[in-house]
Amino acid sequence: MSHEIRRVAVIGAGMMGHGIAQVFAMRGYSVGLVDISDDILKKAIQSIEWSLGKFVEKRRIRKEDADAALSRIKPTTDYNVAVGDADLVLEAVPEKMELKKKIFSTVDKLAPPHTIIVSNTSTLSISEMANATGRPDKVAGMHWFNPPQLMNLIEVIQGDKTSQETVEKIIALSKALGKTPILCKKDVRGFIVNRVLGVVFNEAFWTYHRKETDIEGIDASVKYTGGFPMGWFELCDYVGLDIAYEVGTVLYEAYGERFKPCPDVIEPLVKEGRLGQKTGRGFYNWSGGRPRIRFELSDEYDVERSWAVAVNEASWLIYEDVAEPESIDTGMKLGTGWPMGPCEYADRKGIDVVVGKLDELHKKYGLEMYSPSPLLREYLAKGWLGKKSGRGFYQY
Repeated sequence: MSHEIRRVAVIGAGMMGHGIAQVFAMRGYSVGLVDISDDILKKAIQSIEWSLGKFVEKRRIRKEDADAALSRIKPTTDYNVAVGDADLVLEAVPEKMELKKKIFSTVDKLAPPHTIIVSNTSTLSISEMANATGRPDKVAGMHWFNPPQLMNLIEVIQGDKTSQETVEKIIALSKALGKTPILCKKDVRGFIVNRVLGVVFNEAFWTYHRKETDIEGIDASVKYTGGFPMGWFELCDYVGLDIAYEVGTVLYEAYGERFKPCPDVIEPLVKEGRLGQKTGRGFYNWSGGRPRIRFELSDEYDVERSWAVAVNEASWLIYEDVAEPESIDTGMKLGTGWPMGPCEYADRKGIDVVVGKLDELHKKYGLEMYSPSPLLREYLAKGWLGKKSGRGFYQY
């Protein structure tokens, strides 16, 4: 029998966890918020109160709605209390597989048989977590973007044993929360958005490492010529260099030379504790607020290079049957604020032009990230060049 999702437990009351709990509560769900100490939970509730206050201040919700949302969240250190009658349990703890597996195993023992368990992981294996339970068909990934209260994208990840019913329920739930879900059909590292973003970061790191231009030159070009909301180094600082480094390591382990990490760019800063915005320093100094990136440097870097590697990685996702072009484009636009998706860009620019760029870069630098995927080669052979030929990633 299919159960409706009404009661939710969120495990982990950090920045992501308490934000996700707030979104559920604002949409009328009752939420058990779990963490290891009353002190952490108290801070989480204060943060939720502050955030709800901002929504009221900006007239996005009424004061009584904010109060009602807050009353639906029950903080507790007792798993039994939160999980015992939950229809959905969402895990949002640090990215440590052993910790996640331990939580999944605990939840599996305490939750009712119908309960779906999801993880907010950004890179780790959903299938591995599912195997720590006796209900792998009811385990999926539900990857939110930061801050959850404001970001509209959710990546839904299908594990090796996730049932179609579970996937459909999480997609429907995401929509009920006012979010836009995209489906990652296979449990691959980096899912959709981080895979594309990871290769784009890497291209920028290698360019800087080769001293072709400096950090500000790359970022100015990306922002002012490319029309992206942030430069790549600025975005890296915003995400956290420790997280970017961790994701880069996972991608390299999963895909090898295509994600060959650039030496001496991120690692030394992480070792120094310069983790970006959250520590006040990363690639930039954030102590006085967001860094000012000079417009006059906006032609120092060829932004077509960022697009070329993004299109290439997007084509690998399609070739491996991980995601559809629409999902990739939606993910990059909603998850990272890109002006268009990589598949849309390729079709508009011409797939032949993009492949020409990749071939040129591969010949010059020899890095695997520039080697065009089998899918791009196949499209070229078929004459699928994008809008100008009536068919590319999309049909026109």
